[in-house]
Formats: sequence, structure tokens, C-alpha cells
Amino acid sequence: MRLLCRVAIWPLGVISLVSFAAAVAVARNDKEKNEEALQRKVDQIFAAYDKPDSPGCALGVIRDGNFIYKKGYGAGSLELGVPLTPQSVFYLGSISKQFTAASVVLAAEQGSLSLDDDIRKYVPEIPSYGKTITLREMLHHTSGFRDILSLLFLAGRNSEDIHPTNELLDLVSRQKDLNFVPGDEFLYSNTNYFLMSVVIKRTTGKTLSQFAEENIFKPLGMTHTRFYDDRSVVLPGRVAGYAPRSVGGFRVDWSTNFDMVGGGGLMSSVDDLLLWDRNFFDNKLGKGSFLKEMQTPGVLNNGKQIEYALGLFISKYRGLPTVEHAGANFGYRTELLRFPQQKFSVVCLCNLATSNPGRLSYEVADLYLEGQLTADSPPASAAKVDPQPFTGWYRNLESHSSLQLSAADSDMVAFGTHFKPRDANHFVAAPGAEISFDRAQSGGTRLTVSVQDGAPQIYERFEPLKPSPENLAQYAGEYKSAELQAAYRFAVKDGKLTLATNWGESVDLQATVRDEFQSPVGVAIVFRRDAAGHVTGCDLFAGRVRNIFFTRTAK
Repeated sequence: MRLLCRVAIWPLGVISLVSFAAAVAVARNDKEKNEEALQRKVDQIFAAYDKPDSPGCALGVIRDGNFIYKKGYGAGSLELGVPLTPQSVFYLGSISKQFTAASVVLAAEQGSLSLDDDIRKYVPEIPSYGKTITLREMLHHTSGFRDILSLLFLAGRNSEDIHPTNELLDLVSRQKDLNFVPGDEFLYSNTNYFLMSVVIKRTTGKTLSQFAEENIFKPLGMTHTRFYDDRSVVLPGRVAGYAPRSVGGFRVDWSTNFDMVGGGGLMSSVDDLLLWDRNFFDNKLGKGSFLKEMQTPGVLNNGKQIEYALGLFISKYRGLPTVEHAGANFGYRTELLRFPQQKFSVVCLCNLATSNPGRLSYEVADLYLEGQLTADSPPASAAKVDPQPFTGWYRNLESHSSLQLSAADSDMVAFGTHFKPRDANHFVAAPGAEISFDRAQSGGTRLTVSVQDGAPQIYERFEPLKPSPENLAQYAGEYKSAELQAAYRFAVKDGKLTLATNWGESVDLQATVRDEFQSPVGVAIVFRRDAAGHVTGCDLFAGRVRNIFFTRTAK
């Protein structure tokens, strides 16, 4: 009887095992189908780049420290017909900053320096501005240093020039003023991170490239990553950067001469950045405080916490915490986006100047994190939004910069970028980039421009002046800047004030308010007068650079 009982029970166990296995197989099959469906949607996001005759992007989607999808879209070299892959090596631009910051943190842990040291302890060439500027303030972009890339542009230098470190240091050291009192504001400046490369060399005896190789890249196995500080080096897998031509097709947009590192200069691939991203969940570098130090946001003198930590933006997207940074230089556009609570990241590296890897990365995150993200504000109906009443000129009183808004259907266009309506008073271009309007009590219109790499900027509507040629003539003449070692010449031509430099064609200037003009590239020019009312000089404002003084030397 016992035997019969056992014989009767055995088939039930077999049936249970078979049923369980079948259920597992069905679940696995459903998961695979879901992953394949997500991958098809991702491919649709990148469809515009997925062709052999166009530059494009390399993508990596990471969950729990491993790729769940990676792919290349487009060409890494139009000349050679080489496709982009996750192994392709890109110029990362400002994503480099987190690696520079990591090097400084590791050097501090090794006793070579302290983040609270005065920069002049290591770089005494920098003049005293009356207040200590710490390495920590520099890493948080609260130092007040004028941006070195903007200074190079205003001085007439370009990416084809060779920039020795001593020459760059000389340029920084000639600056007589800061943009603001250290710690008072957050304003992104590449000078901060360029100087970090100098600090690393002077405190450790190793270049930033050598130090990062020994302390970051080698320990993590990042074999295709390095700081590009030697323009003669061969970099296997390096892809070219491109920009579109106005007549169609593409032009090469990169320079082998540009070997300044710290604020940029890192070369890497999607595959290698997986290893870096993984380290933020399972740290293998330095001491136990490394990750906390890297991801602690800065604090201003007034106690306000900013969103910038050490080379990383600490923010939120649709209700979820994010850690991210983008990069842009030459024809390269890059994004490294992390959702730490979900252990989910997106790496998007592109070699086309008009690409927007930030937007692309967030669209990928929208797909994979659906159900975990809070709902977006419903987009405003295009039929209900008329941006036309907001079009016109606006001016920022602090930076003296002016912008002109135009309308394209329901979009607001500013800085050459389309801002989509979120509602009747808010227009959004990408996460962190927004224009919002409110009605001032005076009856005019005030707008706020919010961008990730700076404090919100308030602009007031105004009507630009239309000075006569006779009035413009009082500004004509040559002006020189000791800080830039550059000369500008203003002249009146065809009823407009023009600006000519030693390195480019003359450009027409837009009059804004009395004694103020705006260049086509966003440089604001404010002329100075003496007590008698004679024009004696001018100040330049260019986003990350304020109050560059030019003395009038000739009429």
C-alpha cells in the first residue's frame, strides 16, 4: 500500500516541476520580448543617426552595473567609413571634470594637498584678490574665476592654436578682477579645472594624465581612457568630430592641437565608462569617504546649497534623484546620466555638433524607468499657446546681455534653440533649460532663463535704441585690453557700429540701451565715459566672463 501511495504521488511532483519550469520559461520569454520592444524604441530615438553617411552616437544603457543594451549609430569616420561602436573613443569635453575632481580627492587622501587649501599656495602666480580662494570653491565653481575658454576666444585664440600651460597660466594671472566674491555665486568656469591640473602636477610630481592613469584608469581597468595632453599620441579607436555644412553634408570639427586638460581633454568609450559608473556603486578607489566627497554639493556664503558637487550635477528628474554631467567641445557632444536609487545609467557619446545627447539620454531613461518616474506636466496644446505676445528684446541688468525672442508656431526660439510650451507661460528645451514669463507690476514683461550651469537669470523687456550714425561716431576708435593683450577697433559702417579684431571679420553690433551694444555671439559691450561725457573705454561681458576692461587708445 505504501508503494502504491508513493507511485501515486510521484507524478504530481513531476507535474509541479514541469509547470514551474514552464512558468519560468514564459516569464523569461515575456521579459525578453519586453527588452526587445524597449530596444526597438531606443533604436527609434536614434534613427536619425543610424546611417553610414552621417556622424552619430554610441549608446550604453546600464542596470545593476552591467549593460542591458549598447549600440553604435552612425559613422565614427566619414573619411574611412568606420562605424561607431561602444568601443569607439570620443573626446568627452566636460565629463572630464569628474575625473579631474576625483584625482584631486585622491591626492588629498594621499596627503599631497587639502581641498580647503588656498589656490595661491600651489599657484602663486595668481594675484591676490583680497579673499582666499580654496580648491573646494574651485571644484564647486564658486571661485569667481573668469572662464579660460571665454578669455581665449576674446583674446583671439582658437582651437587650432597650441596652448602651452605656462601661456594659459599667464592669461589667468593677468586678470585683475574676479567675476564675483568667492563663494557668493555659482558660475561654471573651466579655469577652475584647468588650474587643478596644475595643482596635481605641482603637488604629486605627476601630470594629471599620469596621476589619473595610476590611480583611476588602471585600477578600474579603463584601458581605452586617457587625458589627451600629448597631441602626438596615437589613440586607437579615436573618432572624428563633425558639424553640418550649410550647403549640406558635414565638415570636420575637431583639433589635434587642443591638448589643454582638466576642464576637458579626457578621451574614453562607452565600454570604459561602464567601469567608471560601476565604481559609484562599488567603490574601488581611495578611502571610504571618496564617493561622499565626490557627491556632496557645494554651499554658498549665504548658506544656500547648489546643485554642483565635484564635477557632478546632483539634481532630480521627474521625481528621481540624478547624478550627471554633459560635455561639449568641437563636434563632440556627450552625456553621462545616473539614477543612483535605481542603479540605472545612460552613457551617450556623439560626434556631431548639432546632436543633443542630454535629451536623448533622458528619452532613453523615460522608456526604461516608466512607472517609476513622476508624470510630466502635460504639454500645453499648441492651439492654446501663442508665444507671439512674448517676442521681442529682453535685457539682463547684471550681465548687460540682451536676447531676442521669436516665435515658430507654438515654440519660443531663443539662443537658436526651440523651447516647447509646457503651459502658457513656461517653455522648455531640455531638462534644466527653461524660459518662464511673469507680468511685472509695471505692465511690462519679465522672463527668467534657467539653465543647469548657472543661477537663473532675469531679463526685462525693452525696446532697443536706434542711434544715428553721428551718435555712433563717438564710440569709433581703437581699444586695448592689458588683461587679454588684445586690440579691438570700432567703426561706423552703413549706419551701424561695427567691431573688428585682429583675428576675424568685422561684425555689426546691435544697439541696446545708452552706451551698450550686443555682438552676434552674445558679447555685451558697455562703453565708459569720463566726467565730461567723453567715451574713454569699454567693458566686455560674455556669459562666464564679466568686466573685461578696454582702454580707448585712439579715435
